[in-house]
Amino acid sequence: MPEPAQSAQTCLVTIDVVPDGDRMNVRVCGELDHGGRQLERGLTEALDGSASGIDLDLSAIGFCDCSGLNLLLGLRRKALDEGKTITIASSGPPVDRLLELTGARELFARPGSDDAGSTGPDAAGDGLNAPEAVDQELRKEVAELRRAMQTRPAIDLARGILMASFSLSPELAWTVLVTASQNTNTKLHVLAQDLVGTVQGTPLPEQVQQQLAAAVAQARAAVPLA
Repeated sequence: MPEPAQSAQTCLVTIDVVPDGDRMNVRVCGELDHGGRQLERGLTEALDGSASGIDLDLSAIGFCDCSGLNLLLGLRRKALDEGKTITIASSGPPVDRLLELTGARELFARPGSDDAGSTGPDAAGDGLNAPEAVDQELRKEVAELRRAMQTRPAIDLARGILMASFSLSPELAWTVLVTASQNTNTKLHVLAQDLVGTVQGTPLPEQVQQQLAAAVAQARAAVPLA
């Protein structure tokens, strides 16, 4: 067994880098999330030390979120700028789920593999090759996922408040929140934050109160009688 050429560590993740010809084999263990600055530095050093790129073994990753995916996308972009490639040679369920959910797998496929997809100039229908077009769309999706993760706690709390205040099921509380958001032309996470603020004594605007009451009545009316 060859000894790792270098190792970088944070409190949640470690990487082992082994040279393999003009490439670097990189095994990442731990959690791939927002706390990955040192990991990013280690991966960048591995990329800089390679002639053609790095092959990632992510099979030992126990957790991966959109921040981790964004880190990989940034590394891929740097590699492309240098005429190199980043491939994911193997991955476990946490990484697989995120790759499948976002459609990112083909961006890290080995050239010529079944996952690599078409790379013709018209494959995306807009003059860009398919991986580049997917890359752009994926970055937008990652940004939306990150925003959703940041606002989710307030939305969950708001649902809980509606459930407790009006004796609603989780599903009906969600329906009320969405309906009131649409009827007041208020973003869902903003309305949720306003609802959470009522716990501290901040009243809702009268129009919002009226629309919430109407949404509750509408949701209850839609439930069939037992």
